[in-house]
Amino acid sequence: MAIASKIVDARREYADWCSAIGIDTLQKLVAVLEEGQAIPLINLCEARQERKYAGIANQIYWRRKKSRIVMMSGPSSSGKTSSALRIAQQCRVLGIMPKVIELDNYFVERDRTPRDSNGEYDFECLGAMDVDLLNSQLNDLLAGKEVVIPRYNFKEGKQEWDESRRMTLSPNEILFMEGIHALNPALTPAVDHSRIFNVYISALSAIKGGIKVHGSTTDKRLLRRIVRDSRVRGITPEDNILRWPSVRRGETLNIFPYEGNADVVFNSSTLYDVPLLKYYAEPLLYGVKEGSPAYRKAQDLIRFLEPVTALKPAEIAAIPPTSIMREFIGGQTL
Repeated sequence: MAIASKIVDARREYADWCSAIGIDTLQKLVAVLEEGQAIPLINLCEARQERKYAGIANQIYWRRKKSRIVMMSGPSSSGKTSSALRIAQQCRVLGIMPKVIELDNYFVERDRTPRDSNGEYDFECLGAMDVDLLNSQLNDLLAGKEVVIPRYNFKEGKQEWDESRRMTLSPNEILFMEGIHALNPALTPAVDHSRIFNVYISALSAIKGGIKVHGSTTDKRLLRRIVRDSRVRGITPEDNILRWPSVRRGETLNIFPYEGNADVVFNSSTLYDVPLLKYYAEPLLYGVKEGSPAYRKAQDLIRFLEPVTALKPAEIAAIPPTSIMREFIGGQTL
């Protein structure tokens, strides 16, 4: 099945679920929130996602003897980190012990890093990855051998080696890796691809209404990014808006062309995510001044949020610490 069909099916399944619970338009969502039913809705959405994570873990379990590597990718702010942790937890329930290899540790040393058309280091291109080393170590692990996983020193731009980072892969263990190139077969050309299970993660929606269909994964992901980065990375909403076109170009080059390699699509949207994001994002967006080059997009996002009822602090407090949305607003305990 082509990925386009898988994404269409994931969105359709979500739309059918929204219809089944009677919340298939923005107006109906607002009515539920204004009736004071936000917490039951949060609990319902979280239960649904847990079932989805468990379903993916079941697929990994049944393929575990052959597919020993789980690769996860998806566009920015889709909740890849939280999803990887929750799928890993569900695997533990089934007796599979996940081991994580961070792809960021496989960058080539700085003097080998390609440059873009402006002469700047291009850390997002595949050429910035030490593909040979990664493939060699993956094949050794699959063969039952021991390897030392490198640690990349971003400040110095070089790989460092620490004997404490030795790793083997036992029969009941499976590798988890997440990154922008994870579904690109050119990342693992020397590895038997039947040994890899690919997961694609995106924030698909199915709610209609407002000034546009509230199924826009792009605006929702930008709002997630603004809220998270303002909280933990010191990046202003203005800077995030101005960087967004570059992020989108990187997705177009490095992520979207390889969606078709996914074995399963996970939809990271919840019905309460935009009302939650409104509570945090709207004050940040109003802080973007009229003379700023980011002002027009900030106003577009404000209009996107306008018809939505924001969650109240007491309702936000009911969001579980394991929720994917805690990755963006804080308080996660995964």
